[in-house]
Amino acid sequence: MLRRQFCASTAATISLASFAGDTIASTSSELPPIRAITRGPKFHWRGYYDKDLFDANDRYVLANEVDFEGRSPEPSDRISVGMIDLQKQDEWIDLGTSTAWNWQQGCMLQWIPGDDYREKQHVLWNDREGDRFVCRILDIESRRIVRTLPAPIYCVAPNGQWGLSIDFRRLNDCRPGYGYAGIPDPYSRDLAPEQTGISRVDLKTGESQLLLSYAQIAAIQYASDVKLQFDPKKSKHWFNHLLVAPGGKRFLFLHRWRETPEDASREKIASTGFSTRMFTANADGSSLHIVDPYGKTSHFIWRDSNSICAWAWHPSHRERFYLYEDQSNRVSVVGVDAMTQNGHNTYMPFTNNDWILNDTYPDKGRIQHPYLYQISTNRKVPIADLLSPDRYRAEYRCDNHPSASRSGRQVVLDSTHDGKGRQVYLIDVSTIVDAAR
Repeated sequence: MLRRQFCASTAATISLASFAGDTIASTSSELPPIRAITRGPKFHWRGYYDKDLFDANDRYVLANEVDFEGRSPEPSDRISVGMIDLQKQDEWIDLGTSTAWNWQQGCMLQWIPGDDYREKQHVLWNDREGDRFVCRILDIESRRIVRTLPAPIYCVAPNGQWGLSIDFRRLNDCRPGYGYAGIPDPYSRDLAPEQTGISRVDLKTGESQLLLSYAQIAAIQYASDVKLQFDPKKSKHWFNHLLVAPGGKRFLFLHRWRETPEDASREKIASTGFSTRMFTANADGSSLHIVDPYGKTSHFIWRDSNSICAWAWHPSHRERFYLYEDQSNRVSVVGVDAMTQNGHNTYMPFTNNDWILNDTYPDKGRIQHPYLYQISTNRKVPIADLLSPDRYRAEYRCDNHPSASRSGRQVVLDSTHDGKGRQVYLIDVSTIVDAAR
């Protein structure tokens, strides 16, 4: 495997912690130290914020690499997938390549969880073979691909035995920035096809079973007291943002729809809104439950096997982060005075779900504000202020998508603030989290 050395930036103003390589500290002594763990001339970003991106020992961080920015991926565009060795001066280790990727979620690069994940570490990512999307599974010890599954994977069950898949061909048409180029949607003229949707895939055998079709979900009755932005009967339907609950008994997904003219450009589609319902279901697709019917569910995370923290609209406080109890109508506000903007939210490991990691979209000055929020004290702690140049918008935007290490003491995120294109940065938050213990 190709190994390449990354040298961390030496443009530090204050050194607040010891890392492998040099430290970039914030210009404010109140913010924790941040440093680049990738650098140019190529551009880097990770998988999605809700994926395991640190290995079991917090040594390696998964990331994607590409040599251009500012346009949609074309079928011939190939990215490298690799990992950064935090114990060897941020050395880059190539793991493979992919032609099935996007700017927001990469190629779904992630570590595979399971009971033996510390002894047998495996990584998966999506790729394309001819006229189908597939999933590669690589063994870290041998650095070889041990299996290629005949379907792409969106998310993985906590036991590492199965994953969920959706139709990335349709997603590429309906939600630019989240699907994969290279294979046209055979059902593009069908508003809600019966033949495709959410499938469950065995990660060992590759056996796939369709659990829920677009037609099935689109036909479920809509709340009569909810005014939706788009008429479901006139709209094209798709699924996005799937996540299996801790314990693996249920999963969550977003059902979305939009009225879209057939001749609409990709840019027009990307800038047009849509309506959303948040569903949960058993691992076999049964016992469907509409968690949020109000049309504006966005980012979410499972707090535990029965609770979901999500940005949404609700009559009680309108747009806010809410905590929903699955298979019930119980809902409460989270961080009502502090978490007032939409962002990519997760719970920090080993904090008893007391700390939430989150970010913001760029403010009027184009600054993004990743932060930590402590529920028990209603305390919001900024961890960085990062400039996002104006050219990073719509499909090509660079959201921070912060995610925590397995120990919950470090955070990685994507950013463009250094003027070197999208790169991956590491923030040490141990003093913040440990001080509250």
